[in-house]
Amino acid sequence: MKRILAYRFSAFGDVAMAVPVCIELLEQNRDVEIIFVSRDNFRDLFDHHPRLKFHGVSFDDYKGIFGIRKLTRNLIKTYNPDFVGDLHEVIRTKMINSIFKRHGYKVFQIDKGKDEKERLTNVWNLNKFPLKRTVERYADVFRKMGFGLELSYKLRSQCSNKKDIGFAPFAQHTGKMMPVEKSFELARLLARTNKVYFFGGGKEENDILKTWETQIPNTHSLAGKLTLKEELQKIAELKVMISMDSANMHLASLMGTRCISVWGSTHYYAGFLGYGQNETDIVEVKDLTCRPCSVFGDKECFRGDYACLEELDIQQVIDRLDL
Repeated sequence: MKRILAYRFSAFGDVAMAVPVCIELLEQNRDVEIIFVSRDNFRDLFDHHPRLKFHGVSFDDYKGIFGIRKLTRNLIKTYNPDFVGDLHEVIRTKMINSIFKRHGYKVFQIDKGKDEKERLTNVWNLNKFPLKRTVERYADVFRKMGFGLELSYKLRSQCSNKKDIGFAPFAQHTGKMMPVEKSFELARLLARTNKVYFFGGGKEENDILKTWETQIPNTHSLAGKLTLKEELQKIAELKVMISMDSANMHLASLMGTRCISVWGSTHYYAGFLGYGQNETDIVEVKDLTCRPCSVFGDKECFRGDYACLEELDIQQVIDRLDL
């Protein structure tokens, strides 16, 4: 059995995107097991294949250079892997890579396409085209190790009796979120004909969604009420999830649930569309040449008016439910 040790520590959605890639690698290579190292609170994402093992880390236990050295030596002693894959490429993982290399291990590192993404998000660039998908960049790391891997891009349903709608109206950054008033109106319209479950995290989001629950009949807020394992199970039971370009889109992909995704200052051209999700389920303002102005939605609006979100028509979302 060949053992791959792979690591990616953040963000939540990016880690979730790695899971279907790992599963397809294991299915196509029966003599392989993967030890995936990530933050301990992501553990339940990896409960989908017997040869996909998870090693949880809290960086409170591994602070600074000496902490990174301690972590890496523990990984070497515990697993002695045949292959090491860095799916993150940040300062922390570069330090880990260096220690692995000093111990004689060959490390295979992701190419994140930073220069391509910088050109894509240049608001003066009018020649924009889709870049390599992030999941393909993950797959390339394993291919460099010598493993065959062909991604299927198919959703795998985890539930046979799907019903109701999930709605995750929030994201980490302003450039990814519809105005709250639009999201509220969308929820109100959806709830006329469907049971709608709200997803979110953090006190402010929880308070907003709790208020919506009291104001809109046929809705129920799950924000702050479920463990990650319970949340994944609920997402698996939905007939559709409506999400911003955020982690909930990737959780839907992981659980085999169709996702209608809303994009503002970001764009699926950067490679972050949920695994197995259909481009016809993307909702966006198409005629803005400044999009995307950001890979992650964390930049101030170039125009100053967030037209990419303010001009979104929520009817586009409702129309896609009937496709």
